[in-house]
Amino acid sequence: MKDPLLFPFFFLVLGLLIGGVSAWLIAKFRWQGQALPPEELARRYVSKDLHDAILRQAGQAQDQVRELEAELRLANRDQATREQELRHIDEKLADQKEALEKLQERFQQEFERIATRLLEDKSQTFANQNQEQLHSLLHPLREHIKSFEEGIEKRFVEETRDRVSLKKEIEQLRELNQQLSQDANNLASALKGGQKTQGDWGEVQLEILLQKAGLSKGLHYETQSSFADEEGKQKRPDIIIHLPEEKHLIIDSKVSLTAYERYCSASEAADRDKAAKEHLESLRRHIRDLSGKNYQLLERLHPPDYLLLFIPLEPAFALAIQTDQRLFTEALERNIVLVTTSTLLATMRTVSFIWKQEKQKNNVLEIARQSGLLYDKFVAFVDDLKNIGARLDQAQGAFKDAMNKLQDSPRFGDTLIGRAERIRELGAKASKKLPKELLGPADEPEELE
Repeated sequence: MKDPLLFPFFFLVLGLLIGGVSAWLIAKFRWQGQALPPEELARRYVSKDLHDAILRQAGQAQDQVRELEAELRLANRDQATREQELRHIDEKLADQKEALEKLQERFQQEFERIATRLLEDKSQTFANQNQEQLHSLLHPLREHIKSFEEGIEKRFVEETRDRVSLKKEIEQLRELNQQLSQDANNLASALKGGQKTQGDWGEVQLEILLQKAGLSKGLHYETQSSFADEEGKQKRPDIIIHLPEEKHLIIDSKVSLTAYERYCSASEAADRDKAAKEHLESLRRHIRDLSGKNYQLLERLHPPDYLLLFIPLEPAFALAIQTDQRLFTEALERNIVLVTTSTLLATMRTVSFIWKQEKQKNNVLEIARQSGLLYDKFVAFVDDLKNIGARLDQAQGAFKDAMNKLQDSPRFGDTLIGRAERIRELGAKASKKLPKELLGPADEPEELE
């Protein structure tokens, strides 16, 4: 890619070379005794048209340098704004991650506290019997929490990667802009065919620019989609850009290089002025035609009140504005914004950034939804633990009642254990005896007289 700052230096060196050759010729003829007046030497050996062309091209090069410097300052300001937004997103995501970690820690602590309190109140006898049941209840919750943590970590890594990629793309914005402008200039010299060839080239350049801005065909934009207006006539915008909330941007590519090519190849000032006016009038016709299509009124589209008219060759746009500075205002009055490679690229980068923000917003909403589901699952699990505790209390009460029937009685020896032991004492044949710890004072058999 050639540096635009080299153009003034090139023409300065060329002027010095021409001056040096002229001085050498004058010295040569004077030395040979055939000295000629300077006016005659200039007439014979120096082309006035060439000299004027060099001065004119040098002035154009300086104007291009100033325009590029202004675009560079604008790109630097855009880069600073994007970097500030990027820092804000980083802070917001860090706060959300910290809040989620605190919520998870609080859930875990609350669960451990409730589980410990409930399990400590229960008998060790029932602990082994209910361990398998508790495991079956806890295992699905543990797996759900693990899956949720992995999902959050994956989303955080993806968003970090997207932020790094966005920063690199912003840093490459100026270089990419210069490359696209140079490519457009190189291709313009070959586009001397008809309007169909020029129009196809403009649409190709527009789609390449959208892809370099990070947009995907079929997802973020459509080409040559057909729509019917209220009268049934078919409308076919070149590009439809999709925005969040079902909004759209419409871009139409117009390439008018026939008159511009004559302007570049003309050697006379009158011919250049005529070609410049024809080029300006061609752009005005495109503006009127696009305004008359009324894409804003199509039923399935929701664009803003203005359309974007893409002019891929920036020098051609600059020539039209230089010829009549009212052209841009006239287009705005018809709800049309004239855009070139640099301005449209910055706009499409913004659209790409908006889509990435929309994706991050949806991820945050999904995290909030999953957190709500996790909380509901946790509440249900706590309710199950309460039910288990109530059933353990009920079982322990039944156990105490059964033991009371075995061991306790208001009458001496009237317990089940006492009666069974008395039967053994009376001579019942038995190979085993009840444990002594089950025999209380009320269960001891009466002495037989």
